[in-house]
This record gives sequence, structure tokens and C-alpha cells, in this order.
Amino acid sequence: LSVIMEIDSDGVVVKHKLVKSVIHSCERMTYDNVNKILAGDTKLRERYAAIVNILEDMDRLSDKLAARRRERGAIDFDFPEAKVICDKDSQPQEIVIEDRGKSQRMIESFMLAANETVAEAAYWAELPFVYRVHESPSYEKLTAFNEFIKNFGYSLKGKIDPENVHPKDLQQIAEQAKGKPEEFMISKVMLQSLMKAGYRDTNNGHFGLAARFYCHFTSPIRRYPDLMVHRVLSEFIDGKLSESEQSRLIPIVREAAEHSSEREIAAEKAERDAIDLLKAVYMRSFLGDTFDAVISSVTSFGVFAMLANSCEGLIRCENMSEDYFEYDDNTHTLIGKRTGKTYKIGDMVRVTVAGCNVMLRQIDFVFEGDNHPGIMKRIRKRAEVAEERNMEKKKHGGKKSYSHKKGKRRKR
Repeated sequence: LSVIMEIDSDGVVVKHKLVKSVIHSCERMTYDNVNKILAGDTKLRERYAAIVNILEDMDRLSDKLAARRRERGAIDFDFPEAKVICDKDSQPQEIVIEDRGKSQRMIESFMLAANETVAEAAYWAELPFVYRVHESPSYEKLTAFNEFIKNFGYSLKGKIDPENVHPKDLQQIAEQAKGKPEEFMISKVMLQSLMKAGYRDTNNGHFGLAARFYCHFTSPIRRYPDLMVHRVLSEFIDGKLSESEQSRLIPIVREAAEHSSEREIAAEKAERDAIDLLKAVYMRSFLGDTFDAVISSVTSFGVFAMLANSCEGLIRCENMSEDYFEYDDNTHTLIGKRTGKTYKIGDMVRVTVAGCNVMLRQIDFVFEGDNHPGIMKRIRKRAEVAEERNMEKKKHGGKKSYSHKKGKRRKR
């Protein structure tokens, strides 16, 4: 299926049509090559001379669409993505940080336009449909975020009300922090303050995109909600959506939306766990090495620090020898009781890799000044014991095992 849109010079979709189509690909392009062409690579521009003008038109259109999204208040979280490169034996060899170039942003803009256009068409046609929904943040989360940003001199305007808050309010905070030391931490805490998007059979809009109508239409070969959308649209295009057929589809669409939301959560967790495991394996080869890092999260038991390669490790309070640190919930900081020294999200620190627990997918760091043998040995011993326990648990099918040594029945 294709949605063919006519978009004016201001980036507004003025008309569209949904059709069953055959797509003829004239070139097999890559994101990297398109980025290079748009950056002026002479050889590639000669090789793809027949489509250079089209690519440049696409680039200009993408900018128009992005500008309209910004204008209405869409929030753009531009976090770089980490990709773990493995060898033929699935052993991690390298971690590459992928930034979104012009070509990635271009495709993103066109996909968003297609998804919004299709969702709006389905809404006004009153089709049984799977929408992608993102609700406004809760009062509690907005209040906590507002208290947090006050530490940096920012504030959400007016009364904090989930019914009236607009994504533009959050977008303005992100723009004010852009390029400043606190940008990373404000973006991170803002993201944590938002609700999780999901699938519904009712249209409730998409808060983060500041979109009244939204669905997932563009990826039916890899994502089930998109396939469900295509099935409904296919019947609609063929004129087969009679009243009785719509009645039949209503519970099916509702179940598909609920099921897709559940499986999305499970899939994201599986992906996150797999990447964390590979990162723990990768960082084992750097035990004892010291790196620059940025504090990415602060808790009552320690701080998480992230390296430039996106690997994140925990520095426990018990392994901080310079002071006794207490957690301040309002400012998300650890404060030294004697020295008054603070650790907060976004602080640059030097850390040493102290331990890697592959089974638990955890990496332990210590601050550079604390990397003496005693602490390092204790951390590695703890990781070894935890891995042994986990292996024992897996051997017994996840159940507790018992030891009868010396006549005692002991839980492990």
C-alpha cells in the first residue's frame, strides 16, 4: 500500500490518496551515500547524477516538514544510537555510535507525514483502526520535572496541569538548554517524565509529536500494528468494509492494539538486555582501564556513568572513599556530608572499569581516585559470586537450590 501525498511549499499536506501499488526501485541507496551526496561528494554525485536533483528536493521538503513539527511543538530527542558490532561467533568487537544524518532525518520526516496522514484519513472515515497513542504526562511527573529544572533556572510556564500542558512547553525548555552543560541531563529527565506510547483502538493523539492523529503505517513487514493497519486499509480501498465487516473487525482491532503494546514492551526489554549483555562482555577486556565519563543517573545507592561508547556502569556509594554521600531527592544529587561535594546528572568524571557481571548484564566503575587494589578486588569478587549464583539458579530452572552440607538445609 502507498499513501501518495501532495505537499505545498509550506510543508502542508493539501491532498492525498491511498492506493494499492507496485514500487519500482531505480537505485539501491544507503543512508551513508545519500549523506555524502547531499554534502557534495563529487564522485557519488556523478555516479547518481540522474537522481541528485530529486534527493536535493527531498532534503528541502524534509526541512519544511521538520520546521512545521517544531512550530506546533513536537519534541525532538536527538540521542545518538549505539550499535554493537559482533564477529562471526557473536563476540562484540566494537561499539559504534551512529548519529542521524540528513538522510536519516529525511526518511523520518516522510514516515511521520505518512503516518499522520493515514491516521487522520482513518479517523474521519470512522474505520476500526490501530492508532499509536502518546498521552500527556501525569501531574506528579510534571511537578517532579519542574522542580528538577528549577535547579538550572528553568521553569514550566503557568499552572502545571496535564489537561492543559502542551508539548511546546517542554520543547521550549529543551531549546533553552541546547548547547549548555545541562542539556543532556535535562533531556534525559524530560524523557523519563513522559508517558510510554502504546497502541489503542481509539485516537487520543500523540503528545510527543504534538500530533492530533498518529498511527504506525510504514513498516508492515516488521511490525504487527502496521500490518493490521494495512489489512483494514486494504479492505477499505477495495470497498469491502460493510457494516457487518466493521463490526467483526472492532474486537479484532482492539485485541491487536492491546497485544501489540504488550509485545512491544517485551521486545524492547529483550533488545535492551541483549545490548547490555554484549556491552558487559565487551568491557571485560578493559578491566582496570580509566576513561572519561558523564554521570547519566543518580540514585540513593550510587551514580551511573556513561562512557563515550555508550557503555554505562554503576559507581556505588560504598566504593566512594572521599566522603559519606547522601541522596537529595529534589535535586537528583549525591551530597558529601563532610565536604559538601556533589554529584549530579551531566557531571564529567574519570572512572576506572572495576568489574563486569555478564550474567546480570552489569558493569561496575569506581572513580579514578578510588581504583586501589582493595576496592577493585572486592568488586570483582562480588561479580564472580553473583555470576556463580545466577548460573546455579539457571541450572535448577530458575528455582532455589538447597545444600545439605553439614546436615543443614540452606537456601542459595
